[in-house]
Amino acid sequence: MAKSSIEWTEETWNPVTGCDRISPGCDNCYALTLSKRLKAMGAEKYQNDGNPVTSGPGFAVTVHPKALYQPLTWRTPRTVFVNSMSDLFHAKVPLDFIQKVVEVIAATPQHTYQVLTKRARRARLLADQIDWPPNLWLGVSVESKGLLHRVDELRRVPAAVRFLSCEPLLGPLDGINLDGIGWVIAGGESGHGYRPMHVDWARGIRDACKHAEVPFFFKQWGGRTPKALGRELDGEIWDEYPATVAS
Repeated sequence: MAKSSIEWTEETWNPVTGCDRISPGCDNCYALTLSKRLKAMGAEKYQNDGNPVTSGPGFAVTVHPKALYQPLTWRTPRTVFVNSMSDLFHAKVPLDFIQKVVEVIAATPQHTYQVLTKRARRARLLADQIDWPPNLWLGVSVESKGLLHRVDELRRVPAAVRFLSCEPLLGPLDGINLDGIGWVIAGGESGHGYRPMHVDWARGIRDACKHAEVPFFFKQWGGRTPKALGRELDGEIWDEYPATVAS
């Protein structure tokens, strides 16, 4: 667990680490870059190397049973991004471990947990084998129009809040259907070789949210560093959240 610099959450909790690239949004994965540094620093969680083509040093999918029960020690309520360094619904994460993560979430209702996945189909297929507590939000990454099918899969999962992370936004999402979606985050890419985001792509998502009355959070424009180009969209900071935050 660690305090997070991610604007839309407060803490990160990583009972699983490691992943594999599966879509264009993964090309400049921040977690893969960070895992290389953590491996070099001797961090225990990041010593298993992944596939050199789809993953990398220190980034093999690895479950960490010792990290499972950290939330039971937290005294004050907080918003928690689950597996910022992995994907809970990766095929290499066993169902029984996913269920244990959810059991810990259910046992700590004072916290709000945010799970973000690119494996929307697996989340949907496993949904009826998971007891979904009211403090667990599930989101899917949607970086371009070709990935809108992930939203359809998400709609079939009985999470208390279903959300979208349109980051890094790599193209317009014209015609996006927000039925059943409770929150949308959008943002541009950052880091070396970042791909710029067009202002009309961000405006399109914001306007779709306004029309559907869905809270909209604009995280960043991106750039060489995450904060390089600021967070204003048309002169405003968009920091909207769903109403159902645990307290």
